[in-house]
Amino acid sequence: MRTSKIKAKLRRNEPVLLTTLHFTDPSAYELAGLMGFDGIWMDLEHHGYSVETAGTLMRAARVGSIDIMARMAKGEFMRMGRLLEAGANGIMYPRCESAAEAREVVKWSKFAPLGRRGFDGGNPDMPYCTMGVADYVKQANEETFVVVQIEDQQSLAQVDEIAAVPGVDVIFFGPADFTVLSGIPGQFDHPLVHDAIQKINAATKKAGIHWGMPSGTVERSRQLLDIGARFIAYGADIIFLKQGLEAMQKNFAPLGFTFNNQIS
Repeated sequence: MRTSKIKAKLRRNEPVLLTTLHFTDPSAYELAGLMGFDGIWMDLEHHGYSVETAGTLMRAARVGSIDIMARMAKGEFMRMGRLLEAGANGIMYPRCESAAEAREVVKWSKFAPLGRRGFDGGNPDMPYCTMGVADYVKQANEETFVVVQIEDQQSLAQVDEIAAVPGVDVIFFGPADFTVLSGIPGQFDHPLVHDAIQKINAATKKAGIHWGMPSGTVERSRQLLDIGARFIAYGADIIFLKQGLEAMQKNFAPLGFTFNNQIS
């Protein structure tokens, strides 16, 4: 089976960079894979496409060397296994509330003795019954990475316990939901956000694992890396497209072109 680029870099304490792809055109996944990024954040929590479509997109990404991190909705443990079988290298689990829930995530994403993931083998992750069962189980447990999200004050209060769960590789801070649930929507420079980052940094350092979060700029990414983050998610295809269209309008307006822009 394919080894995880992300997990290899984390083992070496190297920074990992992912970007988010929301569009369901396989060409976008193929391009990102060929360009050699570390990972694609595939978000099935907030977007409605099926596991079948996700499998097609992962297949396109496998032309290159990129990892897929798939996020399902909270509590979708059975979907987790299907996404791993479809070829996801790692799982992101949203709104993890406790160490007990983190243990459930590990249980459903790892084979025994680390977990209780169901075995099949006839899917892209093995791939297609081409390995011995024991080798596949061992490699899958070694190469699959688990990312759990801290997104509210209640889970932040338990971050030490969550980070200490065996099998959790990364704690990922979700600042948008955190600010909304904390009653400070969009205030990403609020002291509560800075406090959360410090607590996550300390908890993961104590547990010997890694942490990360979304970043909106190169400078912000540098700041996060300087304080210990190793797992950075930057940008999304819809944002890149929007920025490109905005630049086109800005550059062509002086030539006399006009636009009926309904969103500005």
